Amino acid sequence: MVRTLLLGWLALLPVAAQAQSGKDLYAKQCARCHGANGEGTKRYEAPLVGDRSVKQLAKYVQETMPESNPGSLSAAEAEAVSAYLHDAFYSPIAQDRLRPARVQLSRLTVRQYRHAVADLVQSFRATPKWDEQRGLKGEYFNARSPGQKKAHERIDPVVSFDWGKEVPVAEKLTDPYVFAAAWNGSFLAPETGTYEFAVRTEHATRLYVNDARKPLIDAWVKSGNDTEFRASIYLVGGRIYPLKLEFSKANQGVDDPKRQKEKPVTPASMALLWKPPHGVLEVMPSRALSPNAAPEQFVCETPFPPDDRSLGWERGTSVSKEWDAATTDAALEAAAYVAAKVNELAKASRRGAADTAQLVAFAHAFTERAYRRPLTAEQKAVIARQFEGAKDPEAAIKTAVLLALKSPRFLYREFGVEKDAYAVAGRLSFGLWDSIPDEALLRAAKDGQLSTPEQVRGQASRMLADPRAQAKLKGFFDHWLLVEHAGELAKDPKKFPGFDAALVADLRTSLDLFLADVGYGPKSDFRKLFTSGEVFLTGKLAGFYGAAVPAGDGFHKVRLDEGQRAGLLTHPFLMASFAYAAESSPIHRGVFLTRGVLGLSLKPPPEAVNPAPPDLHPNLNTRERVALQTKAPTCMTCHSLINDLGFTLERFDAVGRFREKDNARPVDSTGTYLTREGKQVAFGGAVDLGKFLAESREVHDAFAEQVFHHVAQQPILAYGPDTRAKLVAAFAKADYNVRDLFVEAAAVLAAGPPARK
Repeated sequence: MVRTLLLGWLALLPVAAQAQSGKDLYAKQCARCHGANGEGTKRYEAPLVGDRSVKQLAKYVQETMPESNPGSLSAAEAEAVSAYLHDAFYSPIAQDRLRPARVQLSRLTVRQYRHAVADLVQSFRATPKWDEQRGLKGEYFNARSPGQKKAHERIDPVVSFDWGKEVPVAEKLTDPYVFAAAWNGSFLAPETGTYEFAVRTEHATRLYVNDARKPLIDAWVKSGNDTEFRASIYLVGGRIYPLKLEFSKANQGVDDPKRQKEKPVTPASMALLWKPPHGVLEVMPSRALSPNAAPEQFVCETPFPPDDRSLGWERGTSVSKEWDAATTDAALEAAAYVAAKVNELAKASRRGAADTAQLVAFAHAFTERAYRRPLTAEQKAVIARQFEGAKDPEAAIKTAVLLALKSPRFLYREFGVEKDAYAVAGRLSFGLWDSIPDEALLRAAKDGQLSTPEQVRGQASRMLADPRAQAKLKGFFDHWLLVEHAGELAKDPKKFPGFDAALVADLRTSLDLFLADVGYGPKSDFRKLFTSGEVFLTGKLAGFYGAAVPAGDGFHKVRLDEGQRAGLLTHPFLMASFAYAAESSPIHRGVFLTRGVLGLSLKPPPEAVNPAPPDLHPNLNTRERVALQTKAPTCMTCHSLINDLGFTLERFDAVGRFREKDNARPVDSTGTYLTREGKQVAFGGAVDLGKFLAESREVHDAFAEQVFHHVAQQPILAYGPDTRAKLVAAFAKADYNVRDLFVEAAAVLAAGPPARK
């Protein structure tokens, strides 16, 4: 009764009086441990900052503070002191008021450097085309070598054939002893890293990857009985590479048809396989292939030190000796490549090498594109001097390229205080492509077509159709879901037979397809990420997870577990990732939900504690063991939030299969969450949680902020305290289309930060 009266009394006080009451309470009860302004003390060194709301803070304070007598504060007192510290120094807004966030001068990140140099070279070649066509252009020949007596042409979705003793195209090819085939087109590398390619055939073959002259695999002249040939190559993700595969069935070196036919017909087969980073060797899928030709790409292979990700996003605010040395080595690598290809890149006459005027013009264009703006007369003169009296044009080109790639105007996102249309173009291109502006963007800057928000959004929308933007979107989701550096996903083979590397690779692809469909496809809807009951499955996955799929190879979108699934929250790959080898992990799942989805910060645990093994409590299920292990007050300060969220996913085991029981005991998947408004929400399981998260303003706020950080690689508060609210409002207006949110984030970035008073 007294506490109720006190709460009512405080509610009637003027705001200033409540603030004074909270300030006094903090000084008396909290300052000795946390410092007068929450700066920390020798006893508690961590500053008192975070992202909980006043209501969430008040609940925490009332239950755990002061340390000497937890629970002694009334609800009204806890709310008063929480309101004071939240406004004075705890919240991000308060922190920004005390120490305003600023846009920091940033160098190119490793990803941006690789893309920018590749696009610099690419800008002097044809633009690769990536449309809706999939597969490779297959050509079949009535001859021992491709190019002679072509009999048939078609689009082959994949290269995986077993012709036996027959010919590939019965109505077109006539001789099972002698025929040839070639597949031409291009492929899209989904991520950066080392790719392994393999060709399986009993006969002669050559595979060209990103080089039309030198085969990656050359088994054209065979000796022995090998039928599989492998080679690896480093590729930058999000880019389109040319590919050519050749096949010949004939007795090599034997030109006499009669002698060839003295022996029985030998079987013939042909398969093209690859192993992407984090993948397994598989037939190269149709979704990665295009029958369209593509020019060669420059791939910078120089190793770089990793970028800083301590704030939750990739940024280039630190410059080390190692980074500087890497940029020099990479510039030398690029200069050698450009010098070797300069006649092609400078559009020299077919009859000879480029003349000096052509080389100077090329060097001007190269540097201008590297700087992302027109060159001054002085800059042009510096470049031209490299060619004056040069006896070795190749050395002059190398020098010009080195000057461009080692210049701060290339290596830093924005140079100086330039705020013109070219700066807008650069912000857009690095925000959405991690690379330099293309010709259309630079032309828009030149023509004054980047002067209004609508013009900027129009360019951003155009840019999202580019594979580089799709790679940027995929990269964001991989980072958000903590799968970008996922290691080997191994499970207890006795408990989960069949959960092998091939199944894991299919699961990862299943998640990628789901995100591309629901998360960032043309009809994306952020809310369906948490409510969809559909999963992409192959026949193998369907057998493991107890589903039926239509006949045919590849992935099929099916409804799994009859309404028990909640989008990515229950996707088998994520459920398996946030789990142990044999048991589920409500803590890992709860931490992901707390940090990644709700955007709340968590303090590191006071001490490292290993999970209680099931054998220690043989009669308990996972939920009961976790509750027992984390019941201590020092644990429950965070685990009261983590556990309740993680428990809602307990109907999914360590490999993401739906279950009713755990350790022969019924699964309890209920949980609760205290919203920022102070409302206690109860969940019966994953579906209830998914519905709440889909419509939660907290989730929308957190997601919009993370998207902005991924695009801008700068703190959101540097662009104004209301930036997040404006992004979320635009997100809602666009019916929660994720692509539109990226456009809006890019538009905010392009406009630049507001002037600070």
